[in-house]
Amino acid sequence: MPALKAADVEQALRKGGSARVDVDVAPKFKPGQRVAVRNLNPLGHIRAPRYVRGRSGTIDRDHGVFVFPDTHAAGTGKSPQHVYSVRFEASDVWGPGPPGDGAIYIDLWDDYLEPA
Repeated sequence: MPALKAADVEQALRKGGSARVDVDVAPKFKPGQRVAVRNLNPLGHIRAPRYVRGRSGTIDRDHGVFVFPDTHAAGTGKSPQHVYSVRFEASDVWGPGPPGDGAIYIDLWDDYLEPA
């Protein structure tokens, strides 16, 4: 695939698979809520990193409603849903480390999450 030219970036972003949409979809989760990342292992690519699948974190913020790129790329619909920034303690993902070893934040769609 050839490199994207600067002049074509805006059009590519507008056409992209995970564009924000103005659709009234009720959020499944709220900031402060504990969630677990579903341990999904499909044959194809998904946007839930393998290293957080099966792990628990806390909803930090709701970014709003976006096209779900997994279904959109497969041609089965846009499936608009909320995207959340989920906070994971680094030690819960990578194992024990020095005290205060921090946290990581990952943006995840509704379909990747379940209540913890």
